[in-house]
Amino acid sequence: SAMPRTRVKICGLTRGQDLAAAVAAGADAIGLVFYAPSPRAVTAEQARGLVAALPPFVTSVGLFVDAEPDFVRSVLARVP
Repeated sequence: SAMPRTRVKICGLTRGQDLAAAVAAGADAIGLVFYAPSPRAVTAEQARGLVAALPPFVTSVGLFVDAEPDFVRSVLARVP
């Protein structure tokens, strides 16, 4: 049987050019940080623009740290 394929996620992207480089390098997923104290944090509006630029075969993943459920729901409602 075939070996399972390793998937690669690159986390903490904040700029379109970095996202494009990750996709070009073969990333299967990109991670967006929704933790304001992090230097890699993005707003829901920034995330929406980044996710809109993703090709259909690349998954987006949100990283939250001790977030209230309402905050997570709010981000998910604004970032498809």
